[in-house]
Amino acid sequence: MTGVVKTSIALYQHALQATLRSFVRGWIIAVAVVVFAGLMLVASMIAQPLGMLGGFLLGAVNSLLIGATLSLVEQAVNSGRHLTLEDIKASFGQYFWDVISVGFVIWLPIMIIDQGAAANPYGPFLAAAIFLLLFILLNPAPEVIYQVRPGSPLDVIRLSYEFILQNWIEWFLPLALVITPFGLSFFFTISERMGRGALLDFFQILALPFQLLQAGFSYLGLPSIVSLTLVLVLTPLVTVAMLIFRGHLFAALNGSSRRKRAFLERLP
Repeated sequence: MTGVVKTSIALYQHALQATLRSFVRGWIIAVAVVVFAGLMLVASMIAQPLGMLGGFLLGAVNSLLIGATLSLVEQAVNSGRHLTLEDIKASFGQYFWDVISVGFVIWLPIMIIDQGAAANPYGPFLAAAIFLLLFILLNPAPEVIYQVRPGSPLDVIRLSYEFILQNWIEWFLPLALVITPFGLSFFFTISERMGRGALLDFFQILALPFQLLQAGFSYLGLPSIVSLTLVLVLTPLVTVAMLIFRGHLFAALNGSSRRKRAFLERLP
């Protein structure tokens, strides 16, 4: 048991150290996230009066921006150089088809769930349970896309599921430690929202850091204007740090096992 704890501590220590190095090289991703958020807001306003056509347009813009974000995070995780504005420009179009195909595969079941929930008195509870399950099983889908690069959306879903079966404790423990002070209701709110898009919805990626910062500053009793300013400034930075940490943690866990990590940790 002591060995497992020591191995886990070493795992997170290495991931945090790698995250810090990558963030120093890739801090400009936070600038890209701000620009991307602005583009998503503009796309949302354009798409709103267009009905179903607007929904498809918004889905395409979301996939474009999520793909670009994953490409930038991939470079921060894997590259030893500092990222520049040229990297942001070059990221557009990367992983677009991967993201939009996964989104399309889960869109129809989610639509059926929403319609069924509206017609059933227990619908909201059942929908929340299903979205929680999706949040858990598809949680590593972004990392699967840019690190494993599977050939189809069904492979993304399968590989995400297999990864969670093997590594659910190590993968979710950091999230649990961060969320626990805010209670179960906060967790269920986050999981229902993020479970809808397999963490491939741009605003969903921003939602967790935004709400964590908002809840934290509210707990500290800061004035609302000060709290809102800090939240808006820090959300892009925390989002990028979170994505980079997830990338390094996934890289350390994928294709490994607790026994193998414990053995490597004992080597001189």
